[in-house]
Amino acid sequence: MDAEQRVFLFLQGPPSVFARKLADELEARGAKTLRINLCIGDWVFWHDKRSVSYRGRLANWEVYLRRFLFENKVTDVVYYQDRFPYHAVANEVCNQLDIPCYAYEFGYLRPDWVTLERDGMGAYSRFPEEPQKIRDLAQNMMPVSTEVEYPYPFFNEAFGEVFYNLLNFFFPWPYYLFDDDKVYNPLFEYLAMIPRLLMARRKDEGANMLIEDVVEIAAGYFVFPLQLQSDYQLRYNSRFNHLSEAIELTIASFARHAPKAQHLVFKVHPLDNGIEPWAAIIRRLSRKYHVKRRVHVIDGGNLATLLKAARGAIMVNSTTGLHALRLKCPVKILGIAIYDIDGLTFQGGLDQFWYDPEKPDQRLLRAFEQVLASTIQVKGNFYTRVGRKAAAVAAAERLIAETVNLPGALENEPPRLKKAIAQGIPVTSRAQIKTRGKKQHKEDDWAGLEHEL
Repeated sequence: MDAEQRVFLFLQGPPSVFARKLADELEARGAKTLRINLCIGDWVFWHDKRSVSYRGRLANWEVYLRRFLFENKVTDVVYYQDRFPYHAVANEVCNQLDIPCYAYEFGYLRPDWVTLERDGMGAYSRFPEEPQKIRDLAQNMMPVSTEVEYPYPFFNEAFGEVFYNLLNFFFPWPYYLFDDDKVYNPLFEYLAMIPRLLMARRKDEGANMLIEDVVEIAAGYFVFPLQLQSDYQLRYNSRFNHLSEAIELTIASFARHAPKAQHLVFKVHPLDNGIEPWAAIIRRLSRKYHVKRRVHVIDGGNLATLLKAARGAIMVNSTTGLHALRLKCPVKILGIAIYDIDGLTFQGGLDQFWYDPEKPDQRLLRAFEQVLASTIQVKGNFYTRVGRKAAAVAAAERLIAETVNLPGALENEPPRLKKAIAQGIPVTSRAQIKTRGKKQHKEDDWAGLEHEL
């Protein structure tokens, strides 16, 4: 299809002007672009003649979207965060109408990349998972550049997030029916982070001392890097409603099956807001399973140092897993992750992992990253002028040429979907509209998950 015949509809984007810049690049190549704003934060970052506002209920979104797609002859849909409820509905509608949709996010190969995939990510990714296919594809692809070309200060990202979410919190009335699908009240969340930020340096100093002690444990240890409870990959690409369930699953298995001299270290996410009492939860579960002397919690410090010396790492589906693989650390995934591939991560059960962690195949890892970079990653970022320009140009060229996931990394069906169904993960937008991850933990919520071990 010629570029002049293409009509790209943009839904929500990241808290920056990146989506608008990408649309500008598409229009410079002859396409038409449209935007639907869902909240005041969307409007602030993009309000021009191409944009309209949806102020109805989430329950009525499908009907509105179907009509909009038809009336505007939309040929492609682009959105950020594929499992955001409005986007999950859009994906379902587009599949029914045979309209290509594209999801983008922070890059798997971050910090210098943006992910751009056909349809979705995680369980919905159409990226191959067959090791031999990945090796074959990589033979004709360039090695991945490790040079960071588009750095940006964390302040840029943090300011965008805070500004966007507080706009929606303090000025909700223009879009008062908008469902933001947030786990926490944003004002409460940001206020909770202030003391953590103020104590960060002191906390890191103490944590690095603990890490030095842990690394010297003669019998060895395993690491569980905690994700954020608000992480979409945790909430919609795992069977866990709350991270405490994954923690209990891991501690219970560790208590019953790990060699008695082994230790288990939980590392709190550096951007954790402090609302969830992870240390108290882990201490309670360690006592429950009688391993309190062998389980540790570290808040702060250098995760890479921990991973380099660890016997293995367990995580739900964090992109930290890729960093662990690069450090030759064996990895066991509890949810759905694009890199959970035979030869890279441990494919046996968690109980077996404690005794038999397998080192990742470094040649396969290089091939995997080559295919990633060549098919579903573009260089750049959302938060600097130069980085946005680079990512927008590269993404626009792939969208116009219809080469997202190409060459070769576009399976007919999402290959990880069967695994997600087997794990009991909701895989339809209808189910996912029912908010996951918002359940607050109670004593009864920590009932054992022995039947899953």
